[in-house]
Amino acid sequence: MLRNIGEVTAKPNRGDDDVLHALDGLVAALSHNIAASKTAVKRAHIIREMRDQGLAYREIADAIGEPMIIQLVTDNLDRLRFSGAQLRQAQAAALYDEGLTMDQIAALFGVSRQRVSALLRSSRGGKPQAPTISEG
Repeated sequence: MLRNIGEVTAKPNRGDDDVLHALDGLVAALSHNIAASKTAVKRAHIIREMRDQGLAYREIADAIGEPMIIQLVTDNLDRLRFSGAQLRQAQAAALYDEGLTMDQIAALFGVSRQRVSALLRSSRGGKPQAPTISEG
């Protein structure tokens, strides 16, 4: 529930909407992760087939090349962690700016009030640094 102190009546400026920008980043990360996940699944099937043929993991790694499945998974997690953090920070700031208290935001996010305070400080202090993702 919104607190009833000074209801927000101004319409948001869509051109400068940090939440929508972060949401776009999350959608891009999810889309990229779908493709990377499909690649990882294909590689897993190939590894299983090669192992069934009696090849050593060293031979399989040489034959398959990079990126290794574990790198694809790590990159997927890094993309989600980064874009999720951007969305969480932007949304916390937007909700706070629209009149929700830190306690209310904490209840919505399922975190502590202290975590919301840290999110708000982070959102005011700049953007998180993007992870380094291997291409492949």
